[in-house]
Amino acid sequence: MQLLIFGATGGTGRQLVVQALAAGHTVTAFARSSAKVATQHPNLRVVQGDVLSYPAVLAAMAGQDAVLSALGAPARQKDDLRSAGTRNILQAMEATGVRRFICLTTMGIGDSKALLPFSYKYLLVPLLLRHAFADSELQEQYIRQSPVEWTIARPATLTNGARTGHYRHGFPATERGLKISISRADVADFMLQQLHETKYLRQTPCLSY
Repeated sequence: MQLLIFGATGGTGRQLVVQALAAGHTVTAFARSSAKVATQHPNLRVVQGDVLSYPAVLAAMAGQDAVLSALGAPARQKDDLRSAGTRNILQAMEATGVRRFICLTTMGIGDSKALLPFSYKYLLVPLLLRHAFADSELQEQYIRQSPVEWTIARPATLTNGARTGHYRHGFPATERGLKISISRADVADFMLQQLHETKYLRQTPCLSY
């Protein structure tokens, strides 16, 4: 498939690029700084641009079969990168007829809040991650309102561990025994699997070990 990946220089985005290429896809990596895309491959094209620029996003969208987004920002960065960038992506998809969108947010959004440990719900999120969570909530709102064929992946705390292929997904908010962590490599594995599956079409599965 022809895949367009946003957030390609972040931890999960890098895994998406590497794993997609290994699976035989042709990848367009959209990045604010092309120099930060370390991967080199004959099936990789790097497009330098700002996701907050609709014309730049629209130009990269032509000819794509599906879009994956791992947009993120530092916890203390108070901007609307996730929501505004995603809104541009969705509008460009509608304009060009690209249908499949797989997006990364986080466990704790919406009805998954109950899965978070006490320290996250009452300390980390309110004190350190409040703006990031609010922006992700708005991001998900835009996605839900879109006519594209979307899936939102909500992983637990991200780690730099190995790709195992063994993790839990799609569990209810009452699930117990979770480690509340998962490697970025396994998140990328799950997101790429959704290119060929419809089980989580227009759903928000959580991911964790």
